[in-house]
Amino acid sequence: MTPDAPRAAAATAVAGHAVGAAAAEVVLRDGTPARIWPLLPTDGRGLRAAFRALSPQSRRRRFLTGTGDLGDTMLRRLVDDVDGERHIALVLVAFPAGGVERPVGVGRLVQDGADPATADLAVTVADDWQGRGVGAALARVLLARRPAAVRRLSTVVAADNAASLRLLRSLGRVSTRPQGSGVVEVTVELADDPAGGPTGDGPVRPGQLDRGAGSVTGPAART
Repeated sequence: MTPDAPRAAAATAVAGHAVGAAAAEVVLRDGTPARIWPLLPTDGRGLRAAFRALSPQSRRRRFLTGTGDLGDTMLRRLVDDVDGERHIALVLVAFPAGGVERPVGVGRLVQDGADPATADLAVTVADDWQGRGVGAALARVLLARRPAAVRRLSTVVAADNAASLRLLRSLGRVSTRPQGSGVVEVTVELADDPAGGPTGDGPVRPGQLDRGAGSVTGPAART
């Protein structure tokens, strides 16, 4: 996916496409600074490469499948269906000390067309960045930008995905029910404040760069 500086220019070039709000600056649990950007229409190739780089366990936990690649139909749904309003997709770019900036996580929130008060939420984190608060940071910004009508989350999660269940419990009041072998459906009743979200990460601040200038949860957009 596009690194941070070219992403600002690319966002300007697609200003007519509703990719979302300004970048948000965050500090991860280990002190690493990061910036969260809207996913761009040009990010399809990067999404496919990131998926291939995931471990089989991360792919199973995120997509509930052992497939080693994203099909063209799924990829189009993950990129082309994003409108920045009902389907929000964000990329977290990390700036490790002494290292090279790189996208390490993608999160998305998809409002249910049949029930506007409900949305699905999913986060994918690169294996070597799991456990550092990437998923929590993405979830927090997604909730802050969710449609005003959304009052609950409903998602399907692998029953052994402790990280996913822990993250979802941090978002609100949780109820679960079995949804087939090894899978549970999780419903989260959200707080009224849309800026509320998981704790444990550094502050989220609007970035100065805006559009003008393994995995954690289960399927969103039925991926």
